[in-house]
Amino acid sequence: MRLVYRWLPAVVWMAVIFTFSAQTGSEINTLLPFFQKLLPAMQSFDWGHFLEYFVLGLAFLWALADEKPTWKAKLGVIVPALLYGATDEYHQLFVPGRMSDLADLRNDGIGAALAMLFVSIPGIARLYAKLPHAKKR
Repeated sequence: MRLVYRWLPAVVWMAVIFTFSAQTGSEINTLLPFFQKLLPAMQSFDWGHFLEYFVLGLAFLWALADEKPTWKAKLGVIVPALLYGATDEYHQLFVPGRMSDLADLRNDGIGAALAMLFVSIPGIARLYAKLPHAKKR
């Protein structure tokens, strides 16, 4: 049961990512102009992929790491996030109006990596260590 509790957020979030990836190009392009107007210098950066994989990185950390995750454990979060990102890009090849893009995979990795840096901030790390799931197995 503990294993289900730890992995449920990651599995649910992967389903959310899959659902977004299954949307056609015209459906998904309704959000992009908002971010482009907000941050015009970052027009080539896909904020959707970044945010999706930032959250996925946190969900994988929840599933894989205990109260004080090491850098090795954090790398162990980034790698599967990138692997899921690769499957996501492959999936998009079959969705009308979508395409596979290495820049999206880059943004996925940036999101997961920055999530690991985020939980390395001393105050955030202390909060993470206090979470009930984070106690030693």
